[in-house]
Amino acid sequence: MSRLQRVLCASLEALLAGEKPRMPDAGGDILDAFLHLSRARSYHQFGPNPITWEAMAAYVQLSRRPIPPHHAEIIMALDDVWMRDAGKRMAGQTSGAPAVPMVSSTPLSARLFDALTGG
Repeated sequence: MSRLQRVLCASLEALLAGEKPRMPDAGGDILDAFLHLSRARSYHQFGPNPITWEAMAAYVQLSRRPIPPHHAEIIMALDDVWMRDAGKRMAGQTSGAPAVPMVSSTPLSARLFDALTGG
């Protein structure tokens, strides 16, 4: 992990916690690309999906702003920080414990499976 990656991830964590971090000057383009990609992320019934490599490639083609591989790795690390925070918020947790996966209390039966999948 590079120093820039550590600083940007720490800045994003502070920003998500509601603090006013000092953003490093060197990572402005990286953070800008992450915010554009994050704004366009897709969601499913349990919350946000992570940024995909395909979405990043499409962003590079549409914006005509090349992203070097080491910057792409930093963007993905920033997305990991964002996804962890989103998981904590979705689970209603404020501690550092990982989010508990959502599990139904209803046991799966053949009739329930058919009802869910339209079979």
